[in-house]
Amino acid sequence: MKKVFKCMLWYQKIWIWEKRTRMNKYLSAFTGALVAVMILFNGVLADKFGNYTSSVIIHVVGLLTSIVALLISKEKKRDLCEKVPVYLYSAGVIGVFTVVFTNLGFLALGVSATIALGLLGQTLVSIVMDHFGWLGMKVIRFEKQKLVGLLFILIGTVIMIAFE
Repeated sequence: MKKVFKCMLWYQKIWIWEKRTRMNKYLSAFTGALVAVMILFNGVLADKFGNYTSSVIIHVVGLLTSIVALLISKEKKRDLCEKVPVYLYSAGVIGVFTVVFTNLGFLALGVSATIALGLLGQTLVSIVMDHFGWLGMKVIRFEKQKLVGLLFILIGTVIMIAFE
């Protein structure tokens, strides 16, 4: 009877893990759609107010939204003095550069080309980070089979840029 119960628990854990994995894939796809809308909105703001002023507006609105989300969430509050590597705080700086450069790309290339080139850059850097385990990441070696997918991404990006 214990074996049956353990087996049922094991299957339940797998089912929950698969359900979460599936949900994370849906959320990742949804995030991609949000990024397209965000680039459009950010680019229009940059066109109206200028790149740097719009970046300030975008980040202030983002800060206020984050504060509201933090206040209403049930997430465990963390000690802000908790030790983390200093380089992790550079994410905010990277975010500012990302918005500014994306706005410049949007104004010159439009949404689809800006996203295509951005995703190509993200893909290439993330492959290198995974392969070498940079910044404490788990090492996920780049397999030769993935070259086919990478080639499709590269060809698709070139086609999107060439036929603008």
